[in-house]
Amino acid sequence: MRKIIVIAFVLCIYNLSQAQVRVSPGLRGGLNLSRLTNIDNNNTTADFYIGGLVDIKFNKYFSLQPEVNYSRQGSEGRYYDMYDNYYETKYELNYLTLGAVAKLNIKGSGFHILAGPSADFKIDDNFGRYGFNPVDFDFAIVGGVGYTLPNGLTFEARIKQGLVDIYGYDNYYDDGEYYDDNLILNQVFQIGISYTFKMK
Repeated sequence: MRKIIVIAFVLCIYNLSQAQVRVSPGLRGGLNLSRLTNIDNNNTTADFYIGGLVDIKFNKYFSLQPEVNYSRQGSEGRYYDMYDNYYETKYELNYLTLGAVAKLNIKGSGFHILAGPSADFKIDDNFGRYGFNPVDFDFAIVGGVGYTLPNGLTFEARIKQGLVDIYGYDNYYDDGEYYDDNLILNQVFQIGISYTFKMK
């Protein structure tokens, strides 16, 4: 029995020594199709994202990918002035995003599925002209699918759902009575490419 335990321990150590974590830096970028929920006459607006990544591949099935991105988001919508006149406008929100996605690689196919969190820090916006001041932080959940070529070029489609009300304040009528508006959340569909550099 003791010999079996020793042999199993040696085999375990040997397997761990053969398992090499591969770290590959890379670049990513693509198209953002974004909108804000619960605003009047909201429509998707197109813009871009760009950033860097580090692909940490633990084995042939699982990778962890931290990312830093610049992401231009927003929505087309309708703005009402104090006289109840409305104007079609484009709301813009630009973020520095820090995320990490877990990637489950489907063996032998090149395909993978991914999911993870993203902490988004607002860099600027154009809401001031409309009398609004969005919060400076959003937290989002990301999910998607992708396909990686042997040369390191990857094609991906992702959905990103914000969880923080970007207005971030309580609302009151003029008489002081509280009311609860629908949440204004970021929603983004991303289509893009990335490239990871093979490290020796």
